[in-house]
Amino acid sequence: MPAFPRSELDEMVRRWLAENRRCEQIGDWRPLADMFTEDATYGWNVGPREDFMAVGREEIRDLALGQEMEGLDGWSYPYQKLIIDDREGEVVGFWKQQSDRTRPDGTAYEVPGIGGSWFRYGGDWMWCWQRDFFDFGNVSTLFMEMMNDGALSEGMLARIEKASSGQRRPGYYRQGETPAPIW
Repeated sequence: MPAFPRSELDEMVRRWLAENRRCEQIGDWRPLADMFTEDATYGWNVGPREDFMAVGREEIRDLALGQEMEGLDGWSYPYQKLIIDDREGEVVGFWKQQSDRTRPDGTAYEVPGIGGSWFRYGGDWMWCWQRDFFDFGNVSTLFMEMMNDGALSEGMLARIEKASSGQRRPGYYRQGETPAPIW
């Protein structure tokens, strides 16, 4: 991967963070797909047997930022730290997953542990790939707590029902069988 000027990567990150905040405010992450190359890939691991992968800008829009963000209205993903490697053209960002809902004791529902995204820059203010990482066990445990507390949105309840149907949803693959490698 060619090197990119640090100033260009800094500006790409600034644009990405601004668009993330805007998408959180409107409750629709799909516009972020415009910040990916047409042939970009976006994936993550979903536990010991399954991976997710969207291939191409439109799958990223429809699956990664549409289908996979359904029910997460009111959630925010504030970046805590960013590491920029201008020699490789890569960025790693560490974020939190926070709901706007609160527990009966007033504390926020937040996924414990570290979540993050690893990006490769493709030039022209677009990423050519993104890989997310998070603790699926912590996410599942928090959603179960929220379900038991009656704190899940209708959208998230509908999403869980779809996921529990036993039918493989678009973008999900057996581990190691994604159309683009996770690594």
